[in-house]
Amino acid sequence: MIQRIQTLYLLVVAALLAVTIFTPMAYFSIGGEEYTLTAFAVRNAEGAAVQPTLYMGILLAMAGILPLIIIFLYKHRMLQLRLCIVEIVLLVGSAVMTGIYYYLSVRFFSQTDLVAKGVHAGIVLPLVAIVFAVLAIRGIFKDEMLVRSLNRIR
Repeated sequence: MIQRIQTLYLLVVAALLAVTIFTPMAYFSIGGEEYTLTAFAVRNAEGAAVQPTLYMGILLAMAGILPLIIIFLYKHRMLQLRLCIVEIVLLVGSAVMTGIYYYLSVRFFSQTDLVAKGVHAGIVLPLVAIVFAVLAIRGIFKDEMLVRSLNRIR
């Protein structure tokens, strides 16, 4: 199970999403006050939630748990392939939701005196996770083809 390369790819996907959930994705500076976009809310410097982003957080959490489930389904490779495709759909959805919430936050703060806005590295981690999920699909598919070729030889 752990010696397969796709297991390592799926562990990297889960780790990237865990980092995404627990780190800020963007920041907004308004008249000396700092706001950060996180997975579950836009928070001010004191940590109070200004605008909830609960749906993005739930989507990221689901996308972070699914690779750990996929790892333990190593005897069912076709199910692993299907769940990896579901994982990619969740990752694309979370990337879209992150973009939507960033846009909504910019609109929310545009009514005030917005001094600076920017993104942290956490905002691109779901896109990097998509690459590793695709690599995991390739590894699972190679395993399935190897098993099928060995069954043909018998």
